[in-house]
Amino acid sequence: MITRRILTGAALATPFIRPARADQTTVTLAAYSGIFQDNYVPAVVEPFERANPDIKIQYYPAGSSAATLGLLRAQKAAPQLDVVIIDASVAKAGSDEGLFEKPDPALYNDLHPTARIAGVDAPAVLFDNFVLLYSPQRVQPAPTSWKVFWDPKYKDQIAFAAAPDIVGLSFTIMANKTWGGDNYLKLDTGINKVAEMAANVLTFDPKPDNYTMITAGQASLGVGWNARGQLYAGRSEGKLAVALPDEGSLFQINVIGESKGIKNPAATRRFIRYALGVEAQKAFTERMFYAPVNAKAVISPEAIARTASTPDRQSKMLPVDWVEIAKIRDGVTEQWRRKILTRR
Repeated sequence: MITRRILTGAALATPFIRPARADQTTVTLAAYSGIFQDNYVPAVVEPFERANPDIKIQYYPAGSSAATLGLLRAQKAAPQLDVVIIDASVAKAGSDEGLFEKPDPALYNDLHPTARIAGVDAPAVLFDNFVLLYSPQRVQPAPTSWKVFWDPKYKDQIAFAAAPDIVGLSFTIMANKTWGGDNYLKLDTGINKVAEMAANVLTFDPKPDNYTMITAGQASLGVGWNARGQLYAGRSEGKLAVALPDEGSLFQINVIGESKGIKNPAATRRFIRYALGVEAQKAFTERMFYAPVNAKAVISPEAIARTASTPDRQSKMLPVDWVEIAKIRDGVTEQWRRKILTRR
């Protein structure tokens, strides 16, 4: 189990976190590391701290939602993470295990209806959508179909994370739809087609990530999330591009949850309210292109055009119930282990 001392050391190693003063209450937030942290801290954490000088947010950079869930389970008797941002399917497992406090119903008043997820004791905080990533120099013409991954000319040029990572699960769902599967909860078609494609894959464990591998010329194709893709593409000097294939895509939901049994619930809830509020939602959307969950947030047209909220993207989204996906996640992961990863 991770200790308070280790958590503090990890947080203080980041360039954004300063030690709390004696008159401050510390709230430990576990959320994604890397480029997410680089943008969430200045857009949301630091403005909150300026507005609430009695509260210090200690950011613990977690590698994945599954890793965060593991910490919550290990710390159940003495929670050290006060609030977490994780994907909805993982949060369902945590909710079933009683790891989250049930949120105040008033939290949902200004949020889009889809921010309330049945069976998940945490409101949505960020919306995103699944995208195809590619190198414009090496993939020509620009891809318009998910089927490009099965083109043998891209052998050893594909990189993305395997299941149980949500990226691998999402790719399986889209492969299923692209190749004729009519039910995203019955993924035999998708599993078999991904197994066929596995010989083309350079790595199912991209380091540090597939966005960077494509930008660096180590891979030509990948999959990921629109918000990160838009940000990396804008910095890549034309070496990375984002596509929404003709077969469509799917939304991904991140939630923000309060750990059960924490010592500072009042301060934690103040941060959660802020993170869901108009100011934080606008700031982070315009900085990193996640779609806002707060219906009252007024976002610049330039930023909205690069989010999952555009009418074009919404019209192409497969309606996926991530709570139902959570029920089949372990089974899909086992199929990946037996049928896909063994083909590499």
